[in-house]
Amino acid sequence: MGNDRDYGDGISTRLTYFLVGAGIGAVLALLFAPKSGEELRNDIADATRKGIDKSKEAAQQLGAKAGEYVDAGRQKAGELYDTARETAGEYYEATRERAADLYDTATTKAGEVVTKTKDAVSSQAGSISAAVEAGKKAYVEEKRKTELSGRTEAAPTYTPEKSM
Repeated sequence: MGNDRDYGDGISTRLTYFLVGAGIGAVLALLFAPKSGEELRNDIADATRKGIDKSKEAAQQLGAKAGEYVDAGRQKAGELYDTARETAGEYYEATRERAADLYDTATTKAGEVVTKTKDAVSSQAGSISAAVEAGKKAYVEEKRKTELSGRTEAAPTYTPEKSM
């Protein structure tokens, strides 16, 4: 009861033990049965053939079951592959659409910034042009006044400081 060892609880191990035990039991039953040597040999041969046939049948069943498992595994793997491929395609399309939307938004915003910058430059250029024109007018006006009053009168007068 306290023994924790695993003595081969697998189905194949149990099947092997059963077949070996059945073979030993059949041989012992034939040996202790009151039959002649010829009958005994025939019975042993029959029992051996039956055991071999049952072993072949069990092997075929196991092979068929293994084939079913392999086919089911391949089918499931194919389904998973197809699902993953579809999902990846969907993510690709969604990402491509989102990137296109972001590109369009960025292009629109950049165009708006360029337009606002052009407007600001135009309004500033108008102010600067007006200031330059006003400066030119003031210069021409002062030049005209200077020419009318004479050079000596309009020239600045100053006295140099004497240094010690």
